[in-house]
Amino acid sequence: MKKLYKSKDNKVFSGVMGGIGEYFGVDPILIRAGYVFLSIITGVFPGILAYILLVFVIPEKPKPGERVRVSPIEEEEKTEEGQN
Repeated sequence: MKKLYKSKDNKVFSGVMGGIGEYFGVDPILIRAGYVFLSIITGVFPGILAYILLVFVIPEKPKPGERVRVSPIEEEEKTEEGQN
């Protein structure tokens, strides 16, 4: 299962747009350009608010070898897959 994380490589401010680009397999510059365009069209405040929200919602990418916390829902899905 693919996970959305903040990017450590394609980072300008916090890695949010870079992470979204990596998740969808799109150049992060296109994601950033689309974000700026939509922010200008809708008024700047909603775009800034959405970005700040994403900074806190999208987790940092774990370091190699670091344990990843699994939610109870994901744990339950894994046990159900093992039973089938």
